[in-house]
Amino acid sequence: MDLNSQETIKRLADEHGPEQLVVVLGAPDPESAEIAAETVVLGDPTYAGALAEAQLGLSVYHALEPEFRSQIDDEVWEDQIGVMADVLEGEEIAVAVKGMREQKPEGADG
Repeated sequence: MDLNSQETIKRLADEHGPEQLVVVLGAPDPESAEIAAETVVLGDPTYAGALAEAQLGLSVYHALEPEFRSQIDDEVWEDQIGVMADVLEGEEIAVAVKGMREQKPEGADG
């Protein structure tokens, strides 16, 4: 996750509260999805960005996860995401993101 995205997420969490945000990732592989999810849940593991040491505990999903997919109109899904669902490791990505989501710090409202 780039530094500008981290700054934007931090600003939005400060403005609206972490419980009001849901982060949807589109990372192409399990490793990058897991790092991005970790960043918005537990803080930036590289200690380089605005979310370093910021345990926001945000709700985070990948665009290929069934929980997200079920919220999207079928036509929009096929138009915007369908092709990627065929070529990416969707199950592995979902497992990585869910694993980080389950590590949400106690007391975090996101």
